[in-house]
Amino acid sequence: MLNADLDSLRDYPFERLTLLLKGLTPRTNVAPISLSVGEPQHQPPDFVRAIIDGNAKTWNRYPPINGTPEFRKACADWLTRRYRLPAAMIDADTMVAPCAGSREGLYMAATVSVTRRDDGGPRPLAFIPNPLYQVYVGASLLAGAEPVFMPTTRETGFLPDLDALAPAQLDRAQIMYLCTPSNPQGAVADLAYLKKAIGLARKHDFMLVVDECYAEIYTGDVPPPGALEAAAALGGSLDNLLVFHTLSKRSSVPGLRSGFAAGAPRTIALLHRLRTYACAATPLATLEAATALWRDETHVAATRALYRQKFDIAERVLGGRFGYYRPGGGFYLWLDVGDGEAATRKLWADAGVRVLPGAYLTRPDPDGRNPNQGYIRIALVGEIEPTEEALTRIARTL
Repeated sequence: MLNADLDSLRDYPFERLTLLLKGLTPRTNVAPISLSVGEPQHQPPDFVRAIIDGNAKTWNRYPPINGTPEFRKACADWLTRRYRLPAAMIDADTMVAPCAGSREGLYMAATVSVTRRDDGGPRPLAFIPNPLYQVYVGASLLAGAEPVFMPTTRETGFLPDLDALAPAQLDRAQIMYLCTPSNPQGAVADLAYLKKAIGLARKHDFMLVVDECYAEIYTGDVPPPGALEAAAALGGSLDNLLVFHTLSKRSSVPGLRSGFAAGAPRTIALLHRLRTYACAATPLATLEAATALWRDETHVAATRALYRQKFDIAERVLGGRFGYYRPGGGFYLWLDVGDGEAATRKLWADAGVRVLPGAYLTRPDPDGRNPNQGYIRIALVGEIEPTEEALTRIARTL
């Protein structure tokens, strides 16, 4: 009677972390600090609250599933500015779909893209980077696809090696997820890499889903390129491509639950149709605030400066140890500590610092070995002073 496929969704990383630390009490008199969850703690600009309060009269109205024209235009205009796209490349009315953050859209991308087979043939495949965002796996499995995990190791530049993918498997693929800058390693795919990925999607006719939720948090002077930029260089078509952005990281408003997808008109129309059946539309007051956030860059630059300051601290405190490197983007540290679970328990017990074992973001190799058993992920999402204190405790404890 119940969907047995849901039994496969048992490894959400934070549930595993809770079990790992169960019964373990920090043996220190200092305040606990959590660096395990990628939840931005910076305060959003004041105009967010003002706009939401000013639109209180809209709470008694059902919002449209495809958002407002103003929201879609703000997203299309931002994409055009950010990625230097041709002015007519993104049509706001047919190529942009609002989502309740990027997670909802990333999940639904598999439902839109994967066709279940009922002829007894092999299951369609879903290519997923490993380490991974668990939503990619759950979405693929419940859409009827078999996950294929693409290693992203130091040897591959912390991005999947596209040249290593078997053509026979690519022919069975119906979806591929990529994340750039990547979670957790912060690797940035260059334009050539993104063009190659789009080329593979079109050659083998699968949907390339590019998660760009960390695109505005970068440590260098040049913004990371995006998949739409690559599509523009290939002629401008968005066939076989879905790109997701969110305000959660960019604007430090994870509680606003506002993001969007960009893709070809037919793909976006299907996403709209699916959301009509499966989702609650984004409230009008939220859409008004989100529209203003996509139009403002001042707060984004200030947020980016705060993250860079925290990476400067991390480099000073941890540089030269645990395989430390300064990532190209995102807000995580990916440290090789020998045994990620043991280090996580030790840091919580001895230093009151909560981190996440790298193995909890990674599926084992075919031989059963977890290639990231030795890593921990540290989220630099807090304010400056507690972040520096936590990093100092980590260095002292490990």
